[in-house]
Amino acid sequence: MFTNVKSAIRHIAPQNLGDRALMKVVYVVLEPQYQSSISAAIKSINAHNPNLAIEISGYLIEELRSPENYEEFKKDVSEANIFIASLIFIEELAQKVVEAVTPHRDTLDAAVVFPSMPEVMRLNKMGSFSMAQLGQSKSVIGDFMKKRKQKSGAGFEDAMLKLLRTLHTVLKYLPVEKAQDARNFMLSFQYWLGGSADNLENFFLMLADKYVFTGEKSLLNRNAKYAEPIVYPDMGIWHPLAPTMFEDIKGYLNWYNSRDDISDDLKDPLAPTVGLVLQRTHLVTGDDAHYVAMLQEFEYRGARVISVFAGGLDFSKPVNEYF
Repeated sequence: MFTNVKSAIRHIAPQNLGDRALMKVVYVVLEPQYQSSISAAIKSINAHNPNLAIEISGYLIEELRSPENYEEFKKDVSEANIFIASLIFIEELAQKVVEAVTPHRDTLDAAVVFPSMPEVMRLNKMGSFSMAQLGQSKSVIGDFMKKRKQKSGAGFEDAMLKLLRTLHTVLKYLPVEKAQDARNFMLSFQYWLGGSADNLENFFLMLADKYVFTGEKSLLNRNAKYAEPIVYPDMGIWHPLAPTMFEDIKGYLNWYNSRDDISDDLKDPLAPTVGLVLQRTHLVTGDDAHYVAMLQEFEYRGARVISVFAGGLDFSKPVNEYF
């Protein structure tokens, strides 16, 4: 059963706007993992950026079943500069998103939609980059994504990552302006997949610089300081005390056996071992308290823990690789 929640808990506005320009953002996502890192990113910009402040309103897709929430969502979209969506795969709710955003798509400065149903992804708009013809006509990026989705099924995010890695071969077929906007979309996806507060802060600054405050309105071009995306492994092994994510079991066990906070019993190769399969988004966004508590409880009870993760929904890959 869906528990009705007021979306106001994900609304953040600057306390002191002053002379700064205001950018309004609306996002709708499947699950709440991103809430804490998005909130941290927005609060950091509002506290420290001398030129820009952001007002943001966030929704979980299931919240749009509520007529009250849906009306508020439509109002927020009508006033927004930027619209962001991710993992919108529930058909009836995807249609509600399309109906709410389509009338305002042309007035939005940018719409950034990450893997979702085709009708939602067609809302994408970043300068000259668009997916309006996705699934309807020939396009280099559209055909690539369609073929990869057919092959990978639930691993659509894996397909998008393959596109990121082969982007240079795709962009050479596009005019320079379209190539730059397509690159910005792929950079946006890398920021989003990275999911940390730092990545998301740079994501919002990039959107402001490239699509909202441009030309004579530009506020950031003289000191546009936003870093490239910090990239985390797509698949690997995680531990809350480890200094990094591990991509091979040998490296993880070498670190695990060097720990001085556990007994020698846990370092014994014959110690009972528990394998956990975790969702990557919870780890990179810092929404991991439930994972930390579970792992610590297993170790307290005398079990060595190997926690693996993957970026998409296909967890057979890390299981086969590490277990």
